[in-house]
Amino acid sequence: MVILSDPLQGLADLAMAWDLQCVAYAPAHAWRLRREQRLHALLTHARSRCALYRRAAPVGEPASASLDAWPVVHKAELMRRFADWVTEPDVTLPALRAFVGDPQRIGESFGRGMAVWESSGSSGEPGLFVHDAQALRVYDLLEALRRPRRWLGAGPLAFVGATHGHFASVCTIERLRRQHAWLAPHLRSMSFLRPMSELVAELERFAPRLLAAYPSTALALAEEAAAGRLKLSLQSVWVGGETLTPAVRAAVQQAFGAPVINSYGASECLTLAGECDHGALHLNADWVILEPVDEQDRPVEPGTFGATTLLTNLANFVQPMIRYDIGDRVRLLPQPCACGSSLPVIEVEGRSDDCLVLRTAQGRTVRLPPLALVSVLEEAGVFDFQLRQQGDSALGLVLAHGGAQGERELERARRALHAYLRTQGLDRTRVDGHCGQPCRHSRSGKTARIIGARTGV
Repeated sequence: MVILSDPLQGLADLAMAWDLQCVAYAPAHAWRLRREQRLHALLTHARSRCALYRRAAPVGEPASASLDAWPVVHKAELMRRFADWVTEPDVTLPALRAFVGDPQRIGESFGRGMAVWESSGSSGEPGLFVHDAQALRVYDLLEALRRPRRWLGAGPLAFVGATHGHFASVCTIERLRRQHAWLAPHLRSMSFLRPMSELVAELERFAPRLLAAYPSTALALAEEAAAGRLKLSLQSVWVGGETLTPAVRAAVQQAFGAPVINSYGASECLTLAGECDHGALHLNADWVILEPVDEQDRPVEPGTFGATTLLTNLANFVQPMIRYDIGDRVRLLPQPCACGSSLPVIEVEGRSDDCLVLRTAQGRTVRLPPLALVSVLEEAGVFDFQLRQQGDSALGLVLAHGGAQGERELERARRALHAYLRTQGLDRTRVDGHCGQPCRHSRSGKTARIIGARTGV
């Protein structure tokens, strides 16, 4: 949403907003020109201010060198060399860890108007990502102006998801609530870890017109609506953070009688792509570069899914993100969209975890969203795992770590899972555990951490 602050910043935001609107429907050379200008500025900044890139940048090449001459980087490496990565000396890893360790500071600014977001650890390595004030303004404007136009300003918005940590979605909601008192009554964050009956009651009291959630969470809520237990009058449902399948889209739309609007973002860059009125996912190519590549980091042909994807974020200068392996499988479609936008259309195969469908002792079906289960285990300090449904009331947990470390992790994980399952009425669900076993990987290259008994919706 467009929010003006001081007069000078307000003028800058209006100019940026006008540019965003114009570029999307101008010929493609408009966004390509802006992309090249912003890339030049980012590479120049990274070479001069970032020790990691100063040493890794192409030798003897100007900052405007071809992007593919720059090295590919990974989250584990960046976190290991954090002090060499950030461009602000007061942004230190101990200070950031202390900041995100305090749930009362969710949505609060760090330093000079910066945001700090945690990654979920879905690739086995949790990360901390810092975004400067300029990047946050870009994200806000992209979110506001590149949504389908007919759904803007529709009314109160409820976000249902991970609210217990400094994750991008909840931090964005809470940042806007903190900074703009007039918005606070119209925005609400609700935890997907709460018992469904409590969540349903809070949603009905708040009566949102817009619902934002992960696809699996939206599906669980849609099942409550279809059964007559959740009554909402929604104008649209916004989803992201997981792969949206046609079956899930259809089920959610039918249950709520409202269109589902998809988006693609990450802790490393909040607004990678958004869906147009024709249902196509458009890359924000004037602010983001995505490179689908094969296993040797070589570019693949347009229309082909890569083994992974490299992200360059042109908006954020405090933590330069250049050719970062984001882990998703993406393909860039060569044909233009019928909506008239020149921004490239992409398709994404991201997180592919399943919902778990269990039964209570009374025979009631309970659907557990995968990100809720991931959140429970990560809060227990367990990141390298697989949780597999083994029946209507049994789960199997596999941990990669063996020995004493694995046993300690297994004990923490089982306690955390049983506590969560009790809140969902699943007191009798059994959790079997094993340590020191390799984990299966999904097609996206990430570990498939939540595996259901059946696939489909």
